[in-house]
Amino acid sequence: MTTIAQALDKAYQSIDRFEAKLLLTTLLGKGRTYLITHDQEVLDEQTLDLYESLIRRRQKGEPIPYITGTQEFYGRPFRVNQDVLIPRPDTETLIEIVLSLSKKHPIRTLLDMGTGSGCIAITLALELSNTQVTASDISQEALSIARENAATLKAPVRFFESDWFESIHELTLFDVIVSNPPYIHPSDNHLLNLTYEPASALTDGVDGLKAIEKIIQGAPGHLNRAGFLLLEHGWDQAQAVRSLFNSNLWETPQTIKDLAGNDRVTMSRLRS
Repeated sequence: MTTIAQALDKAYQSIDRFEAKLLLTTLLGKGRTYLITHDQEVLDEQTLDLYESLIRRRQKGEPIPYITGTQEFYGRPFRVNQDVLIPRPDTETLIEIVLSLSKKHPIRTLLDMGTGSGCIAITLALELSNTQVTASDISQEALSIARENAATLKAPVRFFESDWFESIHELTLFDVIVSNPPYIHPSDNHLLNLTYEPASALTDGVDGLKAIEKIIQGAPGHLNRAGFLLLEHGWDQAQAVRSLFNSNLWETPQTIKDLAGNDRVTMSRLRS
């Protein structure tokens, strides 16, 4: 017979202590306090076997959110699996910028491109109750996860399948377009640590700028007069991204840093 305390002690030999506790609380459907107050509770064989399988998955490098099936973003839980990127705190910078914009400029309609788990679109729909939010992705599997998250969180988001602007009607216009597109250079060593996440959502396979360039080129035809475009990108891509904005169409682009002090989001406004 193996108690909770014994199972944890064994897990500590293989993975991080916090992660070991998180996996067990998720499996048991209990809070962390339960592990302390019930540390002598005996785990049945089925639960123990499942817990050990979760530990092995983590040992092999699988990210915790994929094992638990959830990741918090802007204070809300989002379901994730290997069809979508794991939401990251850096992306909350994009949320904060849009919310700040909304205090000065009415945002009636907003498009989130490459929505993945839907974390950006859903968060903005819940934070901006008067904004009609639309979200697109080329992946049907990702859209399935996004729709599930929207239903769970009761967010009124319209989802549709599209390869960037390909399936968007030419007369459909938005006040704001946002995107966290694939921007990692295919030779970047960071990809070696992201093998569990969908490669197509991480890199364009060329130079990390092709998707960004396509969005910048297509956005003027889908923005209302003086509309805004906001793009998340890598910490070292700000200058390259700014250079992609045609000065005849766009106002001088501005780059905003994330909480870690890294260049994270570049935005510009369509000239009116």
